[in-house]
Amino acid sequence: MTTRFYTHPIYLEHLMPAGHPERPDRLRAIEKILEASDFDGLERIEPDAADEAMVLLVHPEDHLIGVKAAIPEEGLAPIDADTTVSPKSLEAALTAVGGAVLAVDDVFHGASDNGFLAARPPGHHAEKDRAMGFCLFNQAAIAARHAQRAHGAERVAIVDWDVHHGNGTQDVFWDDPSVVYCSTHQMPLFPGSGAKDEAGAGNIFNAPLSPQTGSGRFREAFGTRVLPALENMRPDLIIISAGFDAHHRDPLAEINLTEEDFDWATGKLMDMAGRFCDNRLVSILEGGYDLVGLAESTAAHVRRLMRG
Repeated sequence: MTTRFYTHPIYLEHLMPAGHPERPDRLRAIEKILEASDFDGLERIEPDAADEAMVLLVHPEDHLIGVKAAIPEEGLAPIDADTTVSPKSLEAALTAVGGAVLAVDDVFHGASDNGFLAARPPGHHAEKDRAMGFCLFNQAAIAARHAQRAHGAERVAIVDWDVHHGNGTQDVFWDDPSVVYCSTHQMPLFPGSGAKDEAGAGNIFNAPLSPQTGSGRFREAFGTRVLPALENMRPDLIIISAGFDAHHRDPLAEINLTEEDFDWATGKLMDMAGRFCDNRLVSILEGGYDLVGLAESTAAHVRRLMRG
């Protein structure tokens, strides 16, 4: 199994206020743990920044203009109470999009079987016309649209196991049955969306989890909501919004998963990718705010991607 790991130093230059959970140290923790000999076979790639036209696959031009206008020449500038930008934030966000697009190109061209993008800022809270929840552009949604436009993918599945519901991804694909969106997430919790009856055009499959849920309930939800949706769709590509903030150590939520749960879920989605889409699977980092939990969960995830 050929796995590519995408990251770039520019992601560290997207700066946050002191004490903000979505901080550059998240990627430093991931890069450090992936230096272990287990990962010697991992192909490491630095993506280029995407052309702004890629952003417009999902977001209207007014949204792009608004994000560009918010970027300060120096210091930090708030977009909302949770979301801040700094002078290099636009370049980081465009390079995050570039990494997602390149990972899609690589699995369709056969350069890799799967790939993991460790980028900042994250993306799944970015709605079509609104930056929020630490997110500027929705990398997973853009990756799905790119797969459809550039590679002829008729059906794309996005599986989001971040502990927060991906309201942005749901917003983008709400009435589009060519993309299935499946999400396990804690509820109630930010951003407040993700009820089970939010079904879009029959393509949205939410599996909300109560606080203090553990491995058993997560795996049950995955097995009864997520996997059957993929089975029915038979996607041409699987994209994972891979947040690791459902780990029991994470400070922002109360779902008690372990790295073994992320290994298990990765394996289940790889099985689906093997059956339906010639192994094509692209994983994109979302949340995960305890550095130890994030690093160990990422390592388990990437190790399983490499092992098959």
